[in-house]
Amino acid sequence: MSDLNTLITQDRRLALLSLLVDSSGYQAGSPMLQLALNGLGHALALDTVTAELAWLRDSGLVDLREVGGIHIATLTGRGMDVAAGRTQVPGVARPRP
Repeated sequence: MSDLNTLITQDRRLALLSLLVDSSGYQAGSPMLQLALNGLGHALALDTVTAELAWLRDSGLVDLREVGGIHIATLTGRGMDVAAGRTQVPGVARPRP
């Protein structure tokens, strides 16, 4: 992966965590997250959003469940710490001050 693609991927993952921080109950469905990411300049296919959510789940940053074909992500405490910059996970950008 090129340096630019790596930076974009890391920023996309941080954006997903930040969106969940701001979501009611710290959770949101993949279609809503896709729409919100589009507004942040990350135009992605729904499959890519789902793949990123799976990566975040595997890293312990979100819980993920499927309801009626929609993936619902819920932020974990560790995910909250990463979104706030209190801890760092390789593969996720750090928030800017």
